[in-house]
Amino acid sequence: MKNQPLEQTWSARVNGQLRKLSVSPETRLVDILRNQLNLTGTKVSCEVGRCGACMILMNGEPVNACLVMAYQSEGSVITTIEGLHGEKEGELHPIQQAFLEEGGFQCGYCTPGMIISTKALLDACPNPSLEQIETGLCGNLCRCTGYGGIIRAVNKASERCEVKGTVGTVVKENVNRSAVNFVQTDGAET
Repeated sequence: MKNQPLEQTWSARVNGQLRKLSVSPETRLVDILRNQLNLTGTKVSCEVGRCGACMILMNGEPVNACLVMAYQSEGSVITTIEGLHGEKEGELHPIQQAFLEEGGFQCGYCTPGMIISTKALLDACPNPSLEQIETGLCGNLCRCTGYGGIIRAVNKASERCEVKGTVGTVVKENVNRSAVNFVQTDGAET
């Protein structure tokens, strides 16, 4: 019989609420969020940190929840897609509204991660250039769209957040993730 790891108390502030659980230190954060806290907006896809479907904000930084273990997130401030809302509870955040209006999704599976990455991008750079948008979202893959609607949504969200002042403070200027090719709706690669 294999030795089972001892469970320890894990605590973090998730979407504004202090949460305490008994989990094994090597439990993945994505599993804690989805299976123990029922925050299923954080998706599981590649499970190796390449697609961004499980993107969350941890202490204001975008991270792939599939790559973070419980012991690494202990005491963190975590924001999932469920924690993003407008000025009032139940209202869409301006980023979510922009994705809806600009068709920044098709099947929707990547959308929570895209929106979380957009939030991190706009926190760091409230008025991003196309190159900054591409860099900010390069850790998120969409298998359905040509990214045109997503880029339009980020631009619209940038305008709305800047006007409403809902973006937040600059957390970190350096967005450091691998690059992918973005395809515009006209088929031209950038």
